[in-house]
Amino acid sequence: MRGLFDIPDDITYLNCAYMSPQLNQVRAVGQQSVKRKSEPWKITAKDFFEDADVFRALCAQTLGASADGLALVPSVSYGMATAAANLSVGPGREILILANQFPSNVYPWLELAKVSQGIVRTVPRPVDDDWTRALLEEINPQTAIVAVPNCHWTDGGLIDLVRVSDCARSHRAALVVDATQSLGVYPFDFARIRPDFLVAASYKWMFGPYSMGLLYVDEKHRQGTPIEFSWTGRRGSEQFSNLEYQAEYQPGAQRFDVGEKGNFVSLPMAIEGMKQIQQWGVSSIQKSLRDFTSRIAKETQALGIQSIRSDLRAGHIIGLKMKPELLNESHRRLAEKKIFVSVRGTSIRVSPHLYNTEEDITRLVSVLSTVT
Repeated sequence: MRGLFDIPDDITYLNCAYMSPQLNQVRAVGQQSVKRKSEPWKITAKDFFEDADVFRALCAQTLGASADGLALVPSVSYGMATAAANLSVGPGREILILANQFPSNVYPWLELAKVSQGIVRTVPRPVDDDWTRALLEEINPQTAIVAVPNCHWTDGGLIDLVRVSDCARSHRAALVVDATQSLGVYPFDFARIRPDFLVAASYKWMFGPYSMGLLYVDEKHRQGTPIEFSWTGRRGSEQFSNLEYQAEYQPGAQRFDVGEKGNFVSLPMAIEGMKQIQQWGVSSIQKSLRDFTSRIAKETQALGIQSIRSDLRAGHIIGLKMKPELLNESHRRLAEKKIFVSVRGTSIRVSPHLYNTEEDITRLVSVLSTVT
């Protein structure tokens, strides 16, 4: 798979959770798209809409949802702001988040709690690494919103969203999911999870460009209010020759689309990335990456480095827990050898993909053995 990417032979990139390298075909499409923008006489009215609908359909297939429920957004923060604008939290009601959760899925809830007199309550990191158990113990009749990822961005700690969804629904609480670190690499049981809102950025595991992502909106929220009022979100906007002001929106979740959704450069790149994900198959990707991280867990444990138990983490991310005095030193030595990972919290976060090889894992463990 490495040949599909322009990764130099001396580079070991184990950092897809930070940002994926660009597929060669995605880059080629991007270059073609930049040239296309230089020739605007070739861009027609339908081009403002068609690629958006293609990307919407590809994301829907990967997620297992209906394309009618998907909106195009530029970022997780945009999608979460949309969710916050369309969910209610009464005085004293609680919004549950996880400790050290990614900020894009925290700030909107702090703001919503402030204006609604609600409470943001943080679930502490569990000593036994079982986020699902810890979260289920905190959901109660006062819970209005559960806003969580599918897996923790720092170390891959897994949240069983089926069980969390069932529990939240039993208390009439909304479920909002940040799927940025899982969509395209970890199977999502959409029919059983049924989130109220789900947001994912495309520049990590979906091999897309920066500033491109998706927002799923459950049917019961699709008559809500967007956070901006784009002209393409209104019914009949495809008819450039007669753009009358419209009170009615486009069907489904399209009212929540970001303005200028028909980005002539980013969208074709995002489409190409999603096509490759579908060709590989999410379940197959997850199996291959779990093989990598399982080997990393076994060989680093022999060095005295601990990580989350396999059944409590996603297969594509592993956090190698190290003493604080060794953390930055390990990161520095790995970078010297052109092995790229991330420091997240108290762990070295390792996140491989199909461009990685067994030799990459050997190099990683070899350098870590010189530190511990």
